Amino acid sequence: MRILVLGSGAREHAIVTALLREGDHEIVAAPGNAGIAAEVETVALNPTDPVVVADYALGNAVDLVVIGPEAPLVAGVADALRVRGVPVFGPGRAAAAIEGSKSFAKRIMESAGVPTGAAVRAGTLDEAQAALDEIGAPYVVKADGLAAGKGVLVTPDRAEAVAHAAFWLQHGEVLVEEFLTGPEVSLFFVSDGTRVVPLTPAQDFKRAYDGDEGPNTGGMGAYSPLPWLPAGFVEEVTERVALPTVRQLAAERTPFVGLLYCGLVITPSGVKVIEFNARFGDPETQVVLARLASPLSELLLAAATGRLEHIPPPAFTDEAAITVVLASEGYPEAPVTGRAITGLEAVRDVSIAHAATARTPDGGTVATGGRVLSVVATARDFAGARAKAYAALETIGLEGGHYRRDIAAGVVG
Repeated sequence: MRILVLGSGAREHAIVTALLREGDHEIVAAPGNAGIAAEVETVALNPTDPVVVADYALGNAVDLVVIGPEAPLVAGVADALRVRGVPVFGPGRAAAAIEGSKSFAKRIMESAGVPTGAAVRAGTLDEAQAALDEIGAPYVVKADGLAAGKGVLVTPDRAEAVAHAAFWLQHGEVLVEEFLTGPEVSLFFVSDGTRVVPLTPAQDFKRAYDGDEGPNTGGMGAYSPLPWLPAGFVEEVTERVALPTVRQLAAERTPFVGLLYCGLVITPSGVKVIEFNARFGDPETQVVLARLASPLSELLLAAATGRLEHIPPPAFTDEAAITVVLASEGYPEAPVTGRAITGLEAVRDVSIAHAATARTPDGGTVATGGRVLSVVATARDFAGARAKAYAALETIGLEGGHYRRDIAAGVVG
């Protein structure tokens, strides 16, 4: 197949890597990054422009478009492709609101009977402060729209919560939510609009520093599988969360075709949804796809063409996989960019998923954003995977760069 992958991050690099393992596809990425460009063709088109993407796909005989990030989904790129008959993995604009609007997601969950925390929508600072006092500490404040992983604040400090609400109210409404306590799990579901197929669970690390200290980020690392999950967990989430959500969206004539990311917390009273995303999560994708043993292209095309029931469920290896994110100095508040990345050519026994990188005229590589790259390692157990990942990170140089040293620490398996 000729496959177009939209996006420029580590998630898209992981998708490209998984597709390349199949060995029989022509893959193009738009716009890609330095790591992706070293492996496949890249084109400099705007991935959020529906007309530009659809014209390119039709003009270049693309068999499948895979939309990586959320922005093209919310911009309606999938709609433009479907109207013109191009198979696309990714929901249309209306269904993508399950990520693009926290309020929409809460309404869908309530209508579908999906377990989640209490939430109050606020359009003014007075409403937000009243909601903070009603729900109580610890305070959870979320920007209603897309915020590149930076719109969520969890804090015991009311003044900090008020300041966060005030900032994001400049951009739209906010949600004040009940704080849910317990271990968090990310579980992906592939959907063709009526059916759902679960992938393998993962856990990510949102805080910037070891011990879950520091500000929230887009994700500093992840691991899979989760040997501590109770038996029947995936089946329970399928029946209580994913299927009801997809059925509700279908009933509202906004079918969800693509990847439903379920951000979950196992509370003392049971599993509840923290958030939905409308695409593969980053950095969890890096470990989920590292363990995928069946063809990714077959799964994505079946979803895009309404044929999930005609293919076998995805298979995963028994290996342990971890990924650790190398971030620029100052990330997430004010990342320093333009600094050289060294040592990549000396890395062994791991996969590098580039996130924010570019080539220099002399053939070097520089950091162009906050999360620079993900080191992905697999082994028979987590001790082995951790050893490989952190040995690689010791080899890679980035002035001021930082990464967490406790990803999957203490996990037995």
